[in-house]
Amino acid sequence: MGNSVDPGPLIRKYSQACVERNGRRAMVISLRRIRSIAAQTGLLPLDVEISCLEKSVIPMRYLRNMGTIGIDGQLKLLRSRVVVCGAGGLGATMLELLARQGIGHLVIIDNGRFEENNLNRQITCSEADLRKSKVKVAAQRVKSINSAVAVTPVNRFMDCDNIEGFIKGADVVLDGLDSLATRLSVAGACDKMKIPFVHGAIAGFSGQIMTILPGDKGLAAVYGAASQKCTYGVEAITGNPAATPAIIAAWEVQEAVKIITGTGNPIRNRLVFLDFAECIMEEIPLV
Repeated sequence: MGNSVDPGPLIRKYSQACVERNGRRAMVISLRRIRSIAAQTGLLPLDVEISCLEKSVIPMRYLRNMGTIGIDGQLKLLRSRVVVCGAGGLGATMLELLARQGIGHLVIIDNGRFEENNLNRQITCSEADLRKSKVKVAAQRVKSINSAVAVTPVNRFMDCDNIEGFIKGADVVLDGLDSLATRLSVAGACDKMKIPFVHGAIAGFSGQIMTILPGDKGLAAVYGAASQKCTYGVEAITGNPAATPAIIAAWEVQEAVKIITGTGNPIRNRLVFLDFAECIMEEIPLV
């Protein structure tokens, strides 16, 4: 925080008591007051939110997160760095949810521009965004949802030479890719750098998800060497309906939240496959 003013007195001044629906009392503070404290102290809004939570004062935007992850969990999220690989159907929805959940730093990697065929599913794509950079639009969307979140847009193609630089310092890396070969490269880099990797993929009315922690068998156990020969995933053939990437993306975000906060059990050493057309969910063990 450098030479910034201590926000404690202002936090105490501006916080107020709140009675939640379950009857529990909490001290909360509004977005307007957080912005005011940031302006008066020279702190970033993110740092003010962290200071509030450290004093058991809950920013009102996170009040509904408390029942699942609590103050300690929210602090972990605000202090975390999550890398989202791809800003398309999967990635865009993940970014939307991560921003609302309160991830402190989001890194967005994609070198694409919006095309008309993206309009059916990519939540950051509107008609006015056609031909615009996906990461630029996604970064603006994140800041419009949660101005406290730090965003690093990376308008670059990912390859074996630059992946490690992009994911360095991440607490979790999320898969929003459409290339199996790139997925395998990212997963390999995450394993080498001991970073959890959450894999998600879609194909028409089906999708799959798994969490890979360092040392796990991971994608090699699912795809094998064949993934290196594929430029695009099977979704290029089966299509990308609007709801399928939204469902898988939401599940990927839940996995990231669980990993960062230590809540629940991740989908580890198993692949969950979902067939939404037939309403089937299968779990495939990998060990």
